[in-house]
Amino acid sequence: MKLYPESATAQLELDKILALLEERCHTVYARDMALNLRIHTQRSYIERALHQTNEYLLILRHALYFPNDFHADLSKDVRLTGIPGAVLGGSQLLQIRRLAENAGNIFRWFSRERREAYPALATVIADSYFEKKIIDHIDSVVDEQGNVKDTASEQLQRIRMNLYRRRNELRRMFEKVLGRLAKAGYNADISENFSSGRRVVAVFTEHKRQVKGILHGESDSRKTAFIEPEETIELNNEVFSLENDERKEIEKILRELTARLSAFAPLLDGYLQMAGEFDFIHAKARLAADMNAQLPELVDKAVIELKDACHPLLYLYNRQSGKKTIPVNLSLQDDQRILVISGPNAGGKTVTMKTVGLCQVMLQSGLLVPVNPSSRMGIFKQLFIHIGDTQSIEFELSTYSSHLLHMKHFIETANGKTLFFIDELGSGSDPNLGGAFAEVILEELARRHALGIVTTHYLNLKVMANHTKGIVNGAMAFDEKNLLPLYRLVTGKPGSSYTFSIAERIGLPQPLINRARKLVDEEHFRLDKLLNHAEQDLQQLSREKLTLQQLVKENERLKKEMEIVLDREKHRQQTEILRLQNKVTEERLSYLRDMERKLKQVVTDWKKNENKDEVIKQLQQVLFKRKEQTVVNKLSKKLDSQYRETPAEIQPGSYVKIKKNYQVGQVKELRGKRAIVQVGLLPMNVNISDLVVVEKLAADNGSASPAEV
Repeated sequence: MKLYPESATAQLELDKILALLEERCHTVYARDMALNLRIHTQRSYIERALHQTNEYLLILRHALYFPNDFHADLSKDVRLTGIPGAVLGGSQLLQIRRLAENAGNIFRWFSRERREAYPALATVIADSYFEKKIIDHIDSVVDEQGNVKDTASEQLQRIRMNLYRRRNELRRMFEKVLGRLAKAGYNADISENFSSGRRVVAVFTEHKRQVKGILHGESDSRKTAFIEPEETIELNNEVFSLENDERKEIEKILRELTARLSAFAPLLDGYLQMAGEFDFIHAKARLAADMNAQLPELVDKAVIELKDACHPLLYLYNRQSGKKTIPVNLSLQDDQRILVISGPNAGGKTVTMKTVGLCQVMLQSGLLVPVNPSSRMGIFKQLFIHIGDTQSIEFELSTYSSHLLHMKHFIETANGKTLFFIDELGSGSDPNLGGAFAEVILEELARRHALGIVTTHYLNLKVMANHTKGIVNGAMAFDEKNLLPLYRLVTGKPGSSYTFSIAERIGLPQPLINRARKLVDEEHFRLDKLLNHAEQDLQQLSREKLTLQQLVKENERLKKEMEIVLDREKHRQQTEILRLQNKVTEERLSYLRDMERKLKQVVTDWKKNENKDEVIKQLQQVLFKRKEQTVVNKLSKKLDSQYRETPAEIQPGSYVKIKKNYQVGQVKELRGKRAIVQVGLLPMNVNISDLVVVEKLAADNGSASPAEV
């Protein structure tokens, strides 16, 4: 993106955003990317960067684990793998292994489902692959502590075996010498030490000539001499030689391993960049989460439709202070390309401009912005800014001369892909003459189809914006009663500067205010007063509209709750009806099946049994079991008059009805699918399927206890 002036991003405070982003990075690669972030104009790059950040933000919000835990700077070590003859140490190889392992975890994390769910993040690994041989090569040589394994080569195994034996011999021999010297009383307080890697004995200086061997030196106090006994000299020489052979063999093994890894040097460099890239995306996602940033709709044309946009830095500051940030809502597109904001000083005009500008450069840098997701933001190729006093001592330019110099560049180079911000257009000169120039400049920028925001106190610009195509008025809301800015942008109408209202509220003498009013053109004063009243009326309408919207929302909420309650009750009633119908049907079917079975048995007995009278009696019992049915019906009616069934779950202490004999008892214990039921004084073991929970109806004088029933 072409910026004018060069300090445009600093004026919008993008450098502070990048500093916050750099704080959230762990790797050197990611920090470099954060501090050198570019503002792009290519839609494909911007879209990919935004979607990558948004997908990582979803991972954070869903508390998912992403396996990018490698943050070490291995750029030098990876470059060494590509240099012939280079040797990587054990600790360096372990770091290379962790890098490869980290890459493997990332590739495994991106399963087929996750590649479809996070397509933008998957592009980071699209041109790479995981090579397990890197880990296998390192594991075959180096252990978990970074030491070369005994099995790395046969020669190293033989050397270490001989070294182990010689050290044991040396230890035994040395202990024997120490014992002999101790018995003779020659040992100093420190019985043994090492000098130049060789094991020596510490003896008192006056006895050093009684000990045969090589004198390696004396202590600073000259009281102790360090001597290598002659019995251990040969063994020490052998150990020293074997240790030297071991070092040479280890260096040879590591050089060969480094040479094998050189084939994977480009792949390892890609793994390092991959880890840095994911760390950078993670930092962008964390920053977005802190700013409550979202992904707006990105369009490939010059358009800005912001809904609930907040200044990122102001939002972070207010959140720490516990304050609320007033969002900005505005639209810049073909039919309204330039917004002229007016209103009192310290009302938020400049903050509104910086909010739009900072959100735009952040978006084109691939950062999510604190706006409503339904916002639409386009892509601009030029960004022009003129904010604050631009007086130039170096070029001997006054404030207004410098202002005109900037405006000259604006109108000469602006086009349909230009976004500009001008604070106090035309200020620094005579109001009438400066206002005229400001009007001409604004017309030229509109003619060149540039999009931008202008702040002003000039009345002629407010009037011009009302009748010029492509230019629209806007005002910062102000509470005249309490003399406080509301920091809320209202588009579609100009705003008053509240000059006389502010003067009255701060207590300037009334005669001075009246004299000032007489000096102002009557039409000008009447227009400013009209704007003042119009703004206050609009604020009142906004408050009433907000109250009405809240009442409508509350009404909708109550309506939905009532519908839910009605649906739930209707469903309960239908379920109860179906349950009763099913119960009656099941009882009838059970009775018919039982009757059919008994009749078949009677027919079978009739054929087999010669005593026909006995069969006839069985048939009478099946068909005419009236007395038993009468008793059962009486028990059932009596039970129903005292208890009613409930859908509650059977638990210890519940009163239950036994379906088979219409008795009521209390559950004492549950044993799997059976229950111990106390009926009167008698405990019964009953299947749970034969029980149903009941509750007692309102007690009558003649009601019976569960035991009596």
